[in-house]
Amino acid sequence: MKVVVQVVEKTISEAHIHIPDGLTEDAIRQHIVGLYNNGEMTPDLNIFQVDFESISATIVQQPQEAV
Repeated sequence: MKVVVQVVEKTISEAHIHIPDGLTEDAIRQHIVGLYNNGEMTPDLNIFQVDFESISATIVQQPQEAV
């Protein structure tokens, strides 16, 4: 019997970055999104917390082998 198990987890990552002084709240958001989209923040992301969300299993029907 073959069973496909799917586990869903929520991963919270944390990065400590430097933001230029004097930016508005919207500019800070845009700066962070820009760092993330350019891949500049990815190496700094450390897994901070993992929360279990759900687990499910599906039985895969396999044709019987010929005798």
